Amino acid sequence: MLDIKFVRENPEIVKENIKKKFQDKKLALVDEVIELDAKNRQVIARADELRANRNKLSKEIGALMAQGKKEEGMALREKVGAQAKELEELAAQEKELGARVTEILMSIPNIIDDSVPIGKDDSENVEVQRYGEPVVPDYEIPYHTDIMETFDGIDLEAAGKVAGNGFYYLMGDIARLHSAVISYARDFMIDRGFTYVVPPFMIRSNVVTGVMSFEEMDAMMYKIEGEDLYLIGTSEHSMIGKFIDTITPEEKLPLTLTSYSPCFRKEKGAHGIEERGVYRIHQFEKQEMVVVCKPEESRIWFDKLWQNTVDLFRSLDIPVRTLECCSGDLADLKVKSVDVEAWSPRQKKYFEVGSCSNLTDAQARRLKIRVKGENGNYLAHTLNNTVVAPPRMLIAFLENNLQADGSVLIPEALRMYMGGKDKIVPKK
Repeated sequence: MLDIKFVRENPEIVKENIKKKFQDKKLALVDEVIELDAKNRQVIARADELRANRNKLSKEIGALMAQGKKEEGMALREKVGAQAKELEELAAQEKELGARVTEILMSIPNIIDDSVPIGKDDSENVEVQRYGEPVVPDYEIPYHTDIMETFDGIDLEAAGKVAGNGFYYLMGDIARLHSAVISYARDFMIDRGFTYVVPPFMIRSNVVTGVMSFEEMDAMMYKIEGEDLYLIGTSEHSMIGKFIDTITPEEKLPLTLTSYSPCFRKEKGAHGIEERGVYRIHQFEKQEMVVVCKPEESRIWFDKLWQNTVDLFRSLDIPVRTLECCSGDLADLKVKSVDVEAWSPRQKKYFEVGSCSNLTDAQARRLKIRVKGENGNYLAHTLNNTVVAPPRMLIAFLENNLQADGSVLIPEALRMYMGGKDKIVPKK
C-alpha cells in the first residue's frame, strides 16, 4: 500500500505505474483518493479546532461559575453542547472518509522497480539465467502421476471420493520422498542461518488484507465458515502477520526465517493437461523463506533469496532457470519478482517451482511493521521466497531422476532422509 502523502505529491508517477501494469481502470482512483483525502483532512482540521475551542470554553465556564455568573456560564455550556454534536458528526465523517481512502490505497498497485520489464502477462516474463544442463533422455518420460503409480505412490481416485478434485493420497516411497524433500529443504535453510518456524495455519482477516491484494484474496483464500479465520495459502501469510503492529530495534535486523506449513488454495479456473495430476492442487506442503529487513538491504536480500532456491535444486541435480516477472505479472503489492523454473524432460521445457518477491514497505505499511532507528521509527521491508513446494517439486525430481528401467535415483543429499537408499524401485 502506498503512502497517501506520496500519492498526493506524485499523482502522475502513480498513474504511470498503473499504466505499466495495464490496469487503466484504476487510473480514476488516483484523483478520487486525493479528493477524498483532502476532504478528510478538512474534517480532521475542523474537529481539532472544535476540540481546542471546547477546552477553552470549558475553562471559561468554570471561571464564570466561580464568579457566580451562572446565566453566562449556562449559555456557553449550550454552545459547547452544540459543538459536541458537530464533533460527533465530524467523527463519523472522518471514519467513513478514512475507510474509503484506505480501501482505495489498498487497490492501487505498489510502484514497481525500474528494472522490471514491461509486459501484459506471464508470457512476457524474461529469462535471466540457466543453471545446469537440461537433458532429454533417449527413453520416454511418462506423465508424473503415471510414474508415481508404478510405485503404488498415488491415489487420486480415492482422494476424489474423500475430498473432491484437487486432492491426493501419496503413499509408500513417493510419500517418503515428499517428506524427505521437505526435511532436506528445512535443514538446507537452517544451515544458511535461517531460523526454523512452524506457524499458525489459519489467520484472521486483518492479516489476510495486510499481506495480499483483494484480487489475490478472492482467488486464493478459503474462509472458515462462522469464524474470522482463513486457511493460509502459504506460510508467508502468517509469518509476516507475526510482526503485526510491532517495533523491532534496528540492531536486531535482518530477521531471517524459514517456515514449514501446509497450504490451501482455491486455484480458480480451468487448467490444461500439464496442470493436472499434482501440479495445481488445493492442498500441498511448502518450505518458505521470509525476511524482514532495513529498506537499504532489501535488494541484497532479494538476490540472496532466489539464489537459495537455485542452489537447493542444483544440489539435487535438477536444472533450473530464473525468470524476471514482467509488470503485468506482478501482484499489486510486489515491487519486483523472480520465478525459479525447473526443467521438465518430458515437456522439454521449464515450469515454475518457486517465486521470490520483494514487497518493500507495502505489507509493513498495512500491518504497521516498524523499525526503531536512531532517528525514530520507520517501516521495515519484507521479502519472501519458496524454498521448495512438493508435490510440484516431485514432478521435476521424478522426471530428472527417472532411469530407463523405471527406477528413480536418489541424489546423495537426500539419502539420509530416505533411510540410506540410493534409488527407489517401481512395484509395477
